[in-house]
Amino acid sequence: MKIASLGSGSKGNATIVSSGSTNLLIDCGFSLRQFEKRLISLSIGPENIDAILITHEHSDHCGGVIRIAKKYDIPVWTTFGTGRAVFKSNNDFSKLSGGKLITIGSLEILPVTVPHDAGEPVQFVFRDIVSGEKFGILTDTGHITRHIVDAYNNLDGLLLEFNYDQKMLENGPYPYSLKQRVSGELGHLSNDQSVGLLQAINTSQLRCLIAAHISEKNNAHSIVKSHLEPLGHLPQPILASQDAGFDWINI
Repeated sequence: MKIASLGSGSKGNATIVSSGSTNLLIDCGFSLRQFEKRLISLSIGPENIDAILITHEHSDHCGGVIRIAKKYDIPVWTTFGTGRAVFKSNNDFSKLSGGKLITIGSLEILPVTVPHDAGEPVQFVFRDIVSGEKFGILTDTGHITRHIVDAYNNLDGLLLEFNYDQKMLENGPYPYSLKQRVSGELGHLSNDQSVGLLQAINTSQLRCLIAAHISEKNNAHSIVKSHLEPLGHLPQPILASQDAGFDWINI
């Protein structure tokens, strides 16, 4: 299994999870033009994408999905609540539900229900049905639940949100209402919350750790690194960027 990102942050998110000949696009908050441009650097064509999975309806995660899916005839999977917010018809997407496994090609996918201010948000854990490797994506989550700890236990790879530093958010330029939304129970994960998850799950077999959805105004790569350094047993973290995401990584 391998993964790559076209970009990660409040201006647009898109991740590709690949196993053998199966390629899944997780979200796309970029325009059709940006999507095509960024995809070139990964040496994969849109025609090679088997499905698009949407975590939730916010524009930085689904802004480009409709045009991409229509132009390249790519099926879209998402929850009923998200699909209702994004598409005009329920026939425009295939429905998935939190906790119910689906299989696309050589990847088994577990949608994980998360607390976020959206219609029916989920994140995903993928399992390669040949190798058994497991990779999780967890962003856009307001707080860590017992359900999340159980779902993200014993992974081989993890892309985890480190959205904001509490002090930077408190002293930053956002209006008070937005600060409350970001740090609220249905907002985003702080550096401290994400470290807490890593301490709560079994990471003994974790070979790949990616810090993602890092706020450009309320966080910094150096701060994220300083939070992760004390957890010496973890693999060297990769920090996803808004402009370039990250190149292919083998789990």
